[in-house]
Amino acid sequence: QVQLVESGGGLVQPGGSLRLSCAASGITFRIYAMAWYRQAPGKQRELVASITSGGDENYADSVKGRFTISRDNAKNTVYLQMNSLKPEDTAVYYCNAAQSALRTNYWGQGTQVTVSA
Repeated sequence: QVQLVESGGGLVQPGGSLRLSCAASGITFRIYAMAWYRQAPGKQRELVASITSGGDENYADSVKGRFTISRDNAKNTVYLQMNSLKPEDTAVYYCNAAQSALRTNYWGQGTQVTVSA
């Protein structure tokens, strides 16, 4: 059974930082591309950051220079370090695992991030 379990969300003031974690089980983690998406109320889910199995990173323009995605294959975990948070970063953040050759795509349950004074 595949599980992606996010943690690390919460309430933070503008300018603050949070680190999200996503622990994966039931997949061969090292061969999966991992990504973080977010969905704010009334908006579509959007890609925040992704990292390939080889470690190549990609970011949405809105978070470049503030967020950093990383992965630890030994721990089957992907991280999202979020700095200089803004109120517009408020959303539910979802972890995603995708493997194109296997045609598999998995989602976590999401973790709430709220940026407010």
